[in-house]
Amino acid sequence: MEGTNPVNKKLAAALSGGAVLVLALSGCGSDDNGDKLNSWAEQVCDAVQPQAKKISAANTAIQKQTSDNSTPADVQKTDSQAFQDMSDAYKAIGSAVNKAGAPDVDDGEKKQTDAVKELNTISASYGDLKKQVDGLDTKNQAKFADGLKGIATQLDKLSQSGNDALAKLEEGDVGKAMAKQESCKSASSSAPATKS
Repeated sequence: MEGTNPVNKKLAAALSGGAVLVLALSGCGSDDNGDKLNSWAEQVCDAVQPQAKKISAANTAIQKQTSDNSTPADVQKTDSQAFQDMSDAYKAIGSAVNKAGAPDVDDGEKKQTDAVKELNTISASYGDLKKQVDGLDTKNQAKFADGLKGIATQLDKLSQSGNDALAKLEEGDVGKAMAKQESCKSASSSAPATKS
């Protein structure tokens, strides 16, 4: 039963990269911003915090599954639930950014629209990964390992596109305003350590 372990470790590594996405929402900086921007940042950060915890918990579940000599069926069940949780979390973050409106900065509307679109795309992608993992053949060890390998590759790409989207949202004053929010700071501190 140990055949899936190295592959699932790769999956876990890719996933911990993805979990950082949301936690990138806590930048650093201390410049004063307008009240409007601060209140926008507070609304988004408060909404992000529980979702960041959900993503972190999903990541931890997959990491834990890799440390045992888990059966393919156990791995499938854990990964499926984790991808569902991540899909829900990114969708909720997209909704929060949408509900908060455009941040009070130049090109604020474009930043908001782009971030929401990207977050919803990421949510849909995790939904697709859930379907893929649900469809893997747990009775055939080799096929299952190959399937996980493909999923891990997609996760790497997913994590990169999400990082890019959030980096754009956080450029300049938006990132500075978010950095001052306690909820964004605590979201960041709950990040799982990423393994290189």
